[in-house]
Amino acid sequence: MLDIILKLLEVSFWSGVAALGFGILFNIPRSAVFTAFALGFCAGLIKFSLMHFHVHVVLGSFLAAFFVGLICIPMAHKIHQPPVVFSIPPVIPMIPGYYAYETVLSVMNFIFMEGDASKRIVLIDAIFTNGFTMVFVLISLTVGVALPMLLLKKNTVKKIEL
Repeated sequence: MLDIILKLLEVSFWSGVAALGFGILFNIPRSAVFTAFALGFCAGLIKFSLMHFHVHVVLGSFLAAFFVGLICIPMAHKIHQPPVVFSIPPVIPMIPGYYAYETVLSVMNFIFMEGDASKRIVLIDAIFTNGFTMVFVLISLTVGVALPMLLLKKNTVKKIEL
């Protein structure tokens, strides 16, 4: 049990470091650096904890992105920065590079290498499975971050006490 918790904390830490790196790359203000790391850490902890409990990667990514979108609005008002400063860097590490890689690899094998019909069917299945998973994760990240910003109006968010 302790091994699982340490593994989740390690992956979450590296998610926070990646969010911090993207924040520095996008030139966020110094006052927002720790917040970007903390949101990346929490988003990684939510996503990978849910995946550990066999929640699908699409739903886990959506819930983590929704958390980021929900928390970044009051944080933005507290630190006097736009919410985009806090919402984009923590979400970028959750982009599904593995599924994109597997999709492209399956397409390349299907087009150039495989002549056996039964193996081509397996490759078609891999193309669609990985491709649709990648697309749905991207959609869930987008909707998860944008939905709280659309639902919460600026005047109601300023009334939230932190």
